[in-house]
Amino acid sequence: MIVNSARGIELGSIVDVDGLQVGHFTLSERLTGCSVVLAVDGAVGAVDVRGAAPGTRETDLLDPSNLVDKVHAVALSGGSAFGLDAATGVMRWLDEQGIGFETGYGRVPIVPAAVLFDLPVTCPGNDPKARPGADAGYAACLAATRNKPTAGNVGAGAGACVGKLFGLQRCMKGGIGNASVRVGPWVVGALVACNAVGDVIDPATGQVIAGARSADGKTMIDTQRALLNGESSNRPLPGTNTTIGVVATNATLNKAQAKRMAMSAHDGLARSIRPAHTTLDGDTLFAMATCTENSPADLMLLTVMAAHATALATVDAVRQAQAISTVWGHVPAAHL
Repeated sequence: MIVNSARGIELGSIVDVDGLQVGHFTLSERLTGCSVVLAVDGAVGAVDVRGAAPGTRETDLLDPSNLVDKVHAVALSGGSAFGLDAATGVMRWLDEQGIGFETGYGRVPIVPAAVLFDLPVTCPGNDPKARPGADAGYAACLAATRNKPTAGNVGAGAGACVGKLFGLQRCMKGGIGNASVRVGPWVVGALVACNAVGDVIDPATGQVIAGARSADGKTMIDTQRALLNGESSNRPLPGTNTTIGVVATNATLNKAQAKRMAMSAHDGLARSIRPAHTTLDGDTLFAMATCTENSPADLMLLTVMAAHATALATVDAVRQAQAISTVWGHVPAAHL
């Protein structure tokens, strides 16, 4: 089944891939949180970082030339670099289950992670110092299920916003979204937390669906067009944005093939975010292959599916988001 966001067909999710579970935890003290993709039986892992300002953990071990080939979870978190501590809680939960890489002296859970910057998103009465930590990561594991994950203002997407190049007062709400694509025996699913500095585009129509608004807040301006027309932007600090996510498949892949899938998934970001992979973003996508489908993998097809699923999940992230009121103003959202 290939889904088309323009026709309103219900999207699948990353848990359509056998062997994966997803859990979210959203803080009550501030609009931020973390999300975890669990692979308790292990999944071949890879990563591709395209943004110029990433915040990551355990990405070097995913290089195809390095030893460990399987991960047991991927953690996605808000809270900027502070949020990387959520992975510690994921490791603690996996350790309690006896899950990890066997060293001969105990099992060490392998948990790569990436974060996005949502520190400015503070609603009235919130604690601006609240950030996802180890306890949040542990709670996300406790919440993990095979059910389709919630989307929008939850987990790593809770405080996400998009279209920030002309100031926070003109942005719109981002979030976390889901999609999956099935062709023959293969499934590719994506989970994307979209906090881009650019606008989100529906690839099916080419229309901006969430992004920077005009000074009066009534219309969207199309960030890329405004830049090319010479409009002066109010550029946020590097690293204060970022889209992060996981693309996964049931296909049997090695690390080099999984890396290629992660690379192709970024094509999906480029189709659905404009501009993408900027010097102000830390765009990072992980790949996971659960290897539950033994048919010889068609890598060409899988990379096409990965890009498509990632684009759909990015669109879903903003379509499922809800408007919020912050200490610096109202942040509207796109709706289905």
